[in-house]
Amino acid sequence: MGEIAGCPGWYCGRKILENGELSECGACPRGFRRNDSFICIPCNDNPTFYDWLYLGFIVLFLLILHLFFIDMVSMRRSFSKNGLILHCTAIIEVTVSSIFSLLLIRPFGSLEIKSCAVRSITDWYTLLHNPSPNYEGTVHCTQEAVYPLYTIVFLFYILNLLFMLIFRSWLCWKILPRQSKMSIYAAMYYLPILGITHAIVGGLLYYVFPYLIVILSVISCAVHFAFSINQTVFSHIMTTLVSPRNMVILFGHWCLHAYGITSITEFKEPLFHSLLILLVPLPTLFYIFTARFTNPKKFDKS
Repeated sequence: MGEIAGCPGWYCGRKILENGELSECGACPRGFRRNDSFICIPCNDNPTFYDWLYLGFIVLFLLILHLFFIDMVSMRRSFSKNGLILHCTAIIEVTVSSIFSLLLIRPFGSLEIKSCAVRSITDWYTLLHNPSPNYEGTVHCTQEAVYPLYTIVFLFYILNLLFMLIFRSWLCWKILPRQSKMSIYAAMYYLPILGITHAIVGGLLYYVFPYLIVILSVISCAVHFAFSINQTVFSHIMTTLVSPRNMVILFGHWCLHAYGITSITEFKEPLFHSLLILLVPLPTLFYIFTARFTNPKKFDKS
């Protein structure tokens, strides 16, 4: 075939045509990325542990939003039968959406996926890197260089919206007319917002989501305890142990914190990083034992 002429830019490549010849430089097809010889080759890498953690973060974040708005609509400080039904429905919706998202990505029909490895943050924004050789024209090479980490999230959101309208609408019609209706309305707002956010800052989220999880889990845990009228140590402990709802919320915060630590460390040093999980309850204990020192009534107002 001889020496292959290079292509401008970081992502332009040549496709192998049916007759064995090479095409002009341009965008590689979906599921392909150029190699060092400027030829578009299929993405056959296996997602890294960090990639799976990122996809898990997307799933968990949407699930938390569903559960939060369902809980907010119920306006109860304890679990109810109707609320639990909606919570279970949301978990089923997210789980089914996740499975179908994996099944619809190459290789089709399998929970295994093949990907292109993420090399830098620019891989998420190929639209901004279309080259202009000699400033005479732009070669359009926009593509999904991080296949399928970019499009699978949109697919997941669309499927979740579809399954939510199927499952929860049926609940709205048959069992829970008010609660399910309001939770559907809320999701109709934040699902498009999540899609737009991913389109704009998906690459940034890929790199910062572990730290975002840790920070938000600590803040949300503090907010949860701050709603308690009695800020004494005994009251915090008793209201947590006595109320199943508070126990579930606290355990959920701890799981998120542990997930954030796992995402940051990736357990590259298994023994040491496993021990870091023991620090998960520390923010909760710090708040409980220091809340009484921050009571505004104890400060001199003069």
